[in-house]
Amino acid sequence: SSYKIYEKLGEGTYATVHKGYSLVSKQLVALKRIRMRKSEGAPCTAIREISLLRGLNHANIVKLHDVIYETGSLILVFEFGGNDLRSYMRMHNNRLPMDVVKLFTFQIFRGLEYCHARQILHRDLKPQNLLISKTGDLKLADFGLARSQSVPIRTYSSEVVTLWYRPPDVLLGEKIIMVILISGSGLHSL
Repeated sequence: SSYKIYEKLGEGTYATVHKGYSLVSKQLVALKRIRMRKSEGAPCTAIREISLLRGLNHANIVKLHDVIYETGSLILVFEFGGNDLRSYMRMHNNRLPMDVVKLFTFQIFRGLEYCHARQILHRDLKPQNLLISKTGDLKLADFGLARSQSVPIRTYSSEVVTLWYRPPDVLLGEKIIMVILISGSGLHSL
């Protein structure tokens, strides 16, 4: 393998994320190992995340470097993002200077604006999916629940987004429109 695997950073229903190191680029990476079920193959969230991220290139969106298939799993290789916003807030006793709050808010909206201009809805914005680098750059991550609106589809399911971060249109089952909502940006956690 061309990657060294370090400590576990997190775990979800289908995937485990480890800090890693690329022996080729000599940089830290995040390795997201997605478990595949024999009968179903790769989860649709993984396929969706790969297809959307391959087409995105923005300073405030995590970069997908590579996809590796191993027996029983897919490994997505991302740029290393550092801490998520939730951990970052805890490290700072849940208090951030107003200039940092403004910077993070600006970066969230820049990333969302880029996505929305391409008809992509993230649909799972929450502090755990916002990564903060050592240099203070904020990046949107985890596009597993994201959708592209370029293909007409029925109203999206309301079964997305962690409950605490659901915008009103999702909670009420209304048609999702391409409008940035403060409630859906996770900013109330700042």
